[in-house]
Amino acid sequence: MTILDLQQGDRFKVKAVRIPREVGKRLADMGFVKGAEGRVVRSALLGDPLQIKICRYDVSIRRAEAAGVEVELSAVKREGVV
Repeated sequence: MTILDLQQGDRFKVKAVRIPREVGKRLADMGFVKGAEGRVVRSALLGDPLQIKICRYDVSIRRAEAAGVEVELSAVKREGVV
């Protein structure tokens, strides 16, 4: 399962980042590392980019990048869905 499979408000735990080279390194620098917990805040009107809350930061990532981040759902699945 990747971040793209999640819905707004879903909480997740990062299992692995499957993006090579510089983009994968930048995601790791922003907190997308194994074991990090995050939440899907929302997506833009046309679905790209996605707003993710991770490590107390709000990060916008492209759908292509979200497809490379393998995650698992946390025990608390959704929060604050409007």
